[in-house]
Amino acid sequence: MKKTTFVTQPYLPPLEEFIPYLEQIWENKVLTNCGPFHHQLEEALCEYLGVEHICLFTNGTIALVTALQSLRITGEVITTPYSFVATSHSLLWNGIKPVFVDIDPNTLNLDPSKIEAAITPHTTCIMPVHCYGHPCDVDAIQKIADNYNLKVIYDAAHAFGVQDASGSILRHGDLSVLSFHATKVFNTFEGGAIICPDAKSKVRIDQLKNFGHVGEVSVVAPGINGKMSEFNAALGLLQIKYVDQAIAKRQKIDALYREQLASVKGIRCLQDAGETVANYAYFPILVGPDYPISRDALYQKLKDNNIHPRRYFYPLISEFPMYRGLSSAHRDNLPVATTAAYQVLCLPIYPDLDEALVTEITSLIAIQ
Repeated sequence: MKKTTFVTQPYLPPLEEFIPYLEQIWENKVLTNCGPFHHQLEEALCEYLGVEHICLFTNGTIALVTALQSLRITGEVITTPYSFVATSHSLLWNGIKPVFVDIDPNTLNLDPSKIEAAITPHTTCIMPVHCYGHPCDVDAIQKIADNYNLKVIYDAAHAFGVQDASGSILRHGDLSVLSFHATKVFNTFEGGAIICPDAKSKVRIDQLKNFGHVGEVSVVAPGINGKMSEFNAALGLLQIKYVDQAIAKRQKIDALYREQLASVKGIRCLQDAGETVANYAYFPILVGPDYPISRDALYQKLKDNNIHPRRYFYPLISEFPMYRGLSSAHRDNLPVATTAAYQVLCLPIYPDLDEALVTEITSLIAIQ
């Protein structure tokens, strides 16, 4: 039976290298609550990512919820409809109203030229997403935020290790939030993090992720249990040894896809957004109207051949029941995002993906 191929598979280092970490956890008898591996991973990530302060979390969604809490965001937040639902769910969990703004047709990131028209007296923050790991127009977004005295929180779930001309993309905005889910370029089974601008912010976020505790008998804020366990941190410490190797393999697969799909009429490969260091987290294609069959027909054709792409992101967040009643969620307000949602198909990309299988996938796309 032919092996089933999914859009991504977690990269797992050799098991024998993980065993010493497990033995150390058993010896320490510390399983969670910011143990030694937790602190080591924070230090390793700061060094690797080129940031000064980071707070580890049990997952990226809890990190988003906490980031909003830490900046005391209320009212309305301008965000993208073209993302995973965790982006806007984090707003609802904080009692915040999402305001959806359309995306740029080239990057599929939040379009800065559409933001100002959506600002109201209730707007307090902008929450863009570095979609597929490609950077937003951070300078334009920050200029708008400064003009209107708004906070900026980046959902950087896809953007591990990405850099622009000035360094880590994670340094932009008031906070940036990462995901270390098993499907991500860097994973800790489950996990996430908030990149903090200063030590004071880190202290507050660390308190919030630990129930608001300060010491043994004092609670200073209505926090949550968002701590990363020692098991997850240990895997992260092992993963970081291999992440450059994994990204290099992804880059080769990305280049092979682009080469083999370049002449296929009706298929557009999404280009980078100006990053100087990419992570090749996803490989999205857009299936245009001049392609012989629809996006969904191509999706089904690949599935019938045991290739399982994903329609990231379809439907739009704005089309789910808890959001569709918002005035900003109407399709007329989101023409670019709506078109992208009905054209996008993310093809398999992960470090162990065989080049022969890439060729098989592109042949299925090219031959009608």
